[in-house]
Amino acid sequence: MAAGLWTVLQTEVYIELSCGIRCREGVKEYEEKCVAMMLIAIMTASLAGCGSSKDGSGKSVKLDSDHPVSLTIWHYYNGAHQAMFDTLVKEFNASVGKEEGIYVESYSQGSVSDLEEAVNSSLNREVGAEELPDIFSSYSDTAYAVQQQDKLADLSVYFTEDELSRYVDSYIQEGYFNQDGALYLFPVAKSTEITMINKTDWEPFAEATGTTVEELATTEGITEVAQRYYEWTDEQTPDVPDDGKAFYGRDSMSNYFIIGMKQMGKEIFQVKDGKMTLNTDEDLIRRLWDNYYVPYMKGYFASLGKFRSDDVKTGDILAYTGSTSSAVYFPDTVEIGNKSYPIDYIVCDSPVMEGGENIKVQQGAGMAVTKSDEEHEYAASVFLKWFTQKNQNLRFVCESSYMPVLKEANSVDALDSVIKENNIEVNQKVYDCFTTEMEDFDKTSFYTIGAFDNSYSARKILDYSLADKAKADKDAMDAAIADGESREEALAQYLTDENFQNWYTEFCHSLECI
Repeated sequence: MAAGLWTVLQTEVYIELSCGIRCREGVKEYEEKCVAMMLIAIMTASLAGCGSSKDGSGKSVKLDSDHPVSLTIWHYYNGAHQAMFDTLVKEFNASVGKEEGIYVESYSQGSVSDLEEAVNSSLNREVGAEELPDIFSSYSDTAYAVQQQDKLADLSVYFTEDELSRYVDSYIQEGYFNQDGALYLFPVAKSTEITMINKTDWEPFAEATGTTVEELATTEGITEVAQRYYEWTDEQTPDVPDDGKAFYGRDSMSNYFIIGMKQMGKEIFQVKDGKMTLNTDEDLIRRLWDNYYVPYMKGYFASLGKFRSDDVKTGDILAYTGSTSSAVYFPDTVEIGNKSYPIDYIVCDSPVMEGGENIKVQQGAGMAVTKSDEEHEYAASVFLKWFTQKNQNLRFVCESSYMPVLKEANSVDALDSVIKENNIEVNQKVYDCFTTEMEDFDKTSFYTIGAFDNSYSARKILDYSLADKAKADKDAMDAAIADGESREEALAQYLTDENFQNWYTEFCHSLECI
């Protein structure tokens, strides 16, 4: 680069001297000035050559198309998702990869847990384990553990500031584990949460009680509607007391805590440079308790199957909040005993704590690049740039209810255009999830906790602490009622300040010990 700049400077000197413009300054003085300019050019070229992302330049590496760099990718995609990923990899190899000298091979490791196990085995150099691949799908906690062993490449070196600015800000921010500007995890597809309702059974209830879907916009609103539904269904059989039905369930309790707290203005896990500060504000945690444990004990909420979509299928609940990626599993029929009937559905936004900010969970694995050499790291960045462009990325996410990662791709117009141009058949539930989220995209903030040591264990405490207590207490209460105790007397023993305090103390202690 410096040689090229020097050639330009020599040409400039020749032109200016021949025109007589600079002759009055003296040739010697001018030559000294040019030498100084050349030194500045060399320094600039050296800085650019080192690939620092601080100037937003992005590093470009010359590859040989006759001797392509081979990249291996590990992922957890299966079924149609894997088929589309493989199709896109082949397209890349036949186009940009062929032109630049990059060849990509992809391998599914099975499930997310299988992939994490394979990565950890490679990292620990276990007997029989393969070497870490050039690129692998990863959630932030796994990527953080790999980065702590200095095994991940800093991708900020290979992207300009302008390129990174095209991605959804919070998606990119998730990949910065420390405050050093290094980007270790790159977004390729993200999901959030939605609420889905059994429309067929909702409509007679809504018509009879005047209930509207808009009431489900807040967490407290869902609790109120669930109580109304329990009482309405109980009234259908006046000869059988206390046989009302549950209305609602929730898939991820960790999201309930993390996002609920954030909506109310606090981060339960405040992370900086990999260090976590715990914030278990008692008043806010009590609000979460009151809008999950209390309605669960009263029979307004339920969790019986592995997922809440299973509970909709068995008719045990009418609605649930879960990942957008679960939309395709929302049942087409309700099956109760030997009877079944078809149902329609409604998709609406996940709820916000009353008076809180419109914040939704951000989830989904990104891609991490293993630290190796300049050629392989650069080649990996070229593939990730290509894969996350609007056309490719929307084709990929149309096989699920994940969201694309570019700002420009998160619009209904962009989605419809790619579907039409590529003649894609999209599952209607998936499409309705897309449009629901995209229509409100610019008014929504997305949030996920930063990476820190033992973050996986911390999330598991959030997932099971309150959920397990609610289920155990509800089972015990139901047993007492079956033995002859009245529902009011049995319930009163659990809906006490003391019960909350005992659980809250244990909950805080568990989190403090991770």
